[in-house]
Amino acid sequence: MFSKAKKKERIDAEQREQYEYARSRIKQKKNLMRHFVVFLVGSIFLIVINPVLGYGNDFFIKNWFVWAILIWAFLFFIHLFNVLIMNTFMGKEWENTQLEKLKSKQEQRILELQGEIDKEFPMPDEKKNMLSNPPPPEVE
Repeated sequence: MFSKAKKKERIDAEQREQYEYARSRIKQKKNLMRHFVVFLVGSIFLIVINPVLGYGNDFFIKNWFVWAILIWAFLFFIHLFNVLIMNTFMGKEWENTQLEKLKSKQEQRILELQGEIDKEFPMPDEKKNMLSNPPPPEVE
């Protein structure tokens, strides 16, 4: 009753898979939010160092920081698209259906190859009978 040993609940394979998927999605979204925060801080930093401090006025592009922020924003939107939209279409369910399709194609190809082997190298009837109906194990 008051023992220190606590009973741990066992998680079945499906629950474990759902848990791992949820953890990976949380990690993706967390990294996306980090990227967004770094983008905002970096953009403010670029705006401050060029117009306010005058750093980079001698560059060949007058407002280079605008182009840097636009490129960074483009990269951020690619990240956003990948996490929120592509994962919806190519998420865990899509992976499972693709896996099942590939497995069925492999099984079909194995059956075709086995048929070709059986045609080219037919087994004698005695060996076929032994393979399909193996003798019972000997009891000592």
